[in-house]
Amino acid sequence: MEYVDVDADGSAGGLLCIWNPERFKLVDCYGSRNFIILSGTVGLSFDCSVVNLYAPNDVCKRRQLWELLKRMKISYPNPWCMGGDFNEIRFLSERKGCSRRERGMNDSNELVDQLSLVDLPMRGRSFTWCNVQDGERWSRIDRFLLESSWLEFSFKQWGLPRTISDHCPVLLMEDERNWGPKAFRFINAWLLHPTFKTVVKSSGDEEVQPGWARFRLMRKLATLRVNLKRWNSEVFGHVETQLKQAEEDLHALDLVAEERSLSKLEVSRRREVRGQVWNPSTRRVYGIKNLEWCGLSVGIRIQGYFTCWQVQDKGEIYLIQLWKMGSGWWS
Repeated sequence: MEYVDVDADGSAGGLLCIWNPERFKLVDCYGSRNFIILSGTVGLSFDCSVVNLYAPNDVCKRRQLWELLKRMKISYPNPWCMGGDFNEIRFLSERKGCSRRERGMNDSNELVDQLSLVDLPMRGRSFTWCNVQDGERWSRIDRFLLESSWLEFSFKQWGLPRTISDHCPVLLMEDERNWGPKAFRFINAWLLHPTFKTVVKSSGDEEVQPGWARFRLMRKLATLRVNLKRWNSEVFGHVETQLKQAEEDLHALDLVAEERSLSKLEVSRRREVRGQVWNPSTRRVYGIKNLEWCGLSVGIRIQGYFTCWQVQDKGEIYLIQLWKMGSGWWS
């Protein structure tokens, strides 16, 4: 994997783009405080530009950013795919419980029109940002915007469940093909447990069905997978299952809150599951504490939080946020 980043500046988020060089061949790039432009080729022949964006909160500064992007389009004329935190809505219906100001909205729509960008419908949810304190203010300020040439990929834009961020991840997915069995997830915290090596060694010593070398190796790995899953359940308990259930409950309540005000009972339940999801000790059990968890290289010098693009082999582009809390990295 290769990457380009822009450091965060205090509370202002940084930017990070990650890609597989076998899928995307980088030709040129340009970075500033608020965006990264990657120009290259996807696959064999699709020349394009990918823009990772983090717009400022101030309306005047956003207008200056939009004007700069219009000028940058001249230098990077290949079809744009632009995504990130625009810090602005496009329509009044994309905001709930917040003050409604049309000036910034008109500026962003002018950018979309002049660059001939297509705003794909958001699937899965209506909003991408929520005030985490009261859960009553919602906006759709994160999105992907594409030039028409990108539409040949039949992309769909999904708003995914959020966990400990006030933004939800956004997924731009080409299709819904079945990519085979779910990959086995190795958890870093296992290495710290004193009985882990014993479990691995005992699994390797187990007899397997005779056959050629590759077949025996495959059977040994399958046995190791079963033994590790059982050992994980016995040693760490069902923390992962409980955490997953809490995240699902929080997402379900988020979707209800997007449509109507929550009842007192629902507000109480939402506060309870949010506490479970946000509990650092629960996540530390599973080693969610460094950039290796996200498949990134360790040692990227970023303080605070930053917006991250991760281009996958499956024709998917994730737009997520990572940020530093103490000595840990969270997504």
